[in-house]
Amino acid sequence: MTDASLSRPVDQKAWLGLMAVLPLVLIVAMDGSILYLAMPRVTSALTPTADQALWILDIYGFVVGSLLITFGNIGDRYGRLKLIMVGAVVFGVGSLGAAYAQAPETLIAFRALMGLGGATLLPSGLAIVSALFPDPRLRAQVIGIFAATFSAGFAIGPVVGGLLLQHYTWGSVFVINVPVVIAFLIAAPILLREVRYTHYGRIDLPSLLLSFVGILLFTWSVKAAAAYGFTVAQAIAGIVGIVVLALFLHRQTRIEYPLLDLSLFRDRIFSIAILTGLLSLVVWAAAGYLSGIYLQSVLGFDVLSAALLTLPGAIVLTAVCVGAARIVERIGRKPALVATHLLISAGVFLLLFTSTEAGIAMFIASTTIAGIGYGLSFSLVAEVAVSAVPAERAGAAASIAETSNELGNALGISLLGSLAALGFRLLGPDVAGTLNETLDQPALTAETVLHAKQAFLTGLHVAVAVGGLLTLAVGIIAWLWLPRNLPE
Repeated sequence: MTDASLSRPVDQKAWLGLMAVLPLVLIVAMDGSILYLAMPRVTSALTPTADQALWILDIYGFVVGSLLITFGNIGDRYGRLKLIMVGAVVFGVGSLGAAYAQAPETLIAFRALMGLGGATLLPSGLAIVSALFPDPRLRAQVIGIFAATFSAGFAIGPVVGGLLLQHYTWGSVFVINVPVVIAFLIAAPILLREVRYTHYGRIDLPSLLLSFVGILLFTWSVKAAAAYGFTVAQAIAGIVGIVVLALFLHRQTRIEYPLLDLSLFRDRIFSIAILTGLLSLVVWAAAGYLSGIYLQSVLGFDVLSAALLTLPGAIVLTAVCVGAARIVERIGRKPALVATHLLISAGVFLLLFTSTEAGIAMFIASTTIAGIGYGLSFSLVAEVAVSAVPAERAGAAASIAETSNELGNALGISLLGSLAALGFRLLGPDVAGTLNETLDQPALTAETVLHAKQAFLTGLHVAVAVGGLLTLAVGIIAWLWLPRNLPE
């Protein structure tokens, strides 16, 4: 496209429309990670139990991940612009409610409401932005900007949260969403146009309920076991969750318009790409959450210093997202996909060398090296997944790729975070369920404080070791299993 064509009014309006959507994409992504550094403050203010603290963190990701594909279908049927505006209002109301929550249960409920709104924003935003740019090459560039913005939001969430918490209360990490939502609601009717498709299919409500209930029951069971030990109720919930998820998967093979097109997973390239997206976010979320507690509650840094320490990794991750296309062009898709896993595993393994007295150098090195892997993953997964399937299945492939990212973000805290919590419960001084709750207790001896910190650090080491081994294993499988030249 020429410079002259870019100067035409319609093109100027398209670029302005993109600028209206991107801040919304940024805050939706940021809310997947902004609480990592805020949790010590939230724990002190609301005193949640160990499993409530984990729900505060990841209910947002579970709701978003469970509803992305469904809201994609709803947007196709009723209009993407209508849906994104309704979703923005819901997201804003949830943010405002979360900011002023006075109890853990209230904060969890409003975080779930934010997830409900956030699930409408990502697929609708991408569809609307794509429709603004009919030129295929320019559209590809814009989609890259969209993806880089989303990745940057994940990366800078902890940094922004730390900067806000240095000057304001923990509720400020949610209040910042409200002005962005208001600005979008004013600009959207002027700069954006309605987008809908005729081939939307039927939304299968039983599938939606089965997937959501199955995921929640299973993860509650994992959290409860980590926080309180194994009980009859916890075991029953876990078994029921697994059965419900099995029923969901079985149903997807029998209905005309499945929420999850399982036939796509017959392609090994697609399967490895989706597993890469899921696993990279699992490790990233768990390491980010546990490292935030480590920096503040174990090493004793204030929240601003902790935020600044995360900045090198965030900068590297964002830079790699922007330059991923050139990296992939130079080394090839398969080496880039394998390198994603090797870099992430190498980075998180460095956290094993942290201690209760020192660990800053290892933390920065860890986030920097792993940040290269995360940046490649965030930029490469959707592209590889979509290119691995026929053109008419590209939409379904892209939706599954987005869903894998959101579920990975939530599962990282649920599964690996619960593993770390279990370690603390088994090895800690048995004063309270979490490190922050323990440190908030009055009249603790220095020996008890050190015992609690060492127990938390052991749990962190176990969690990141498991995450690092998983990514290493998938990297090896990808190298052995994938063809030398992946499809463009």
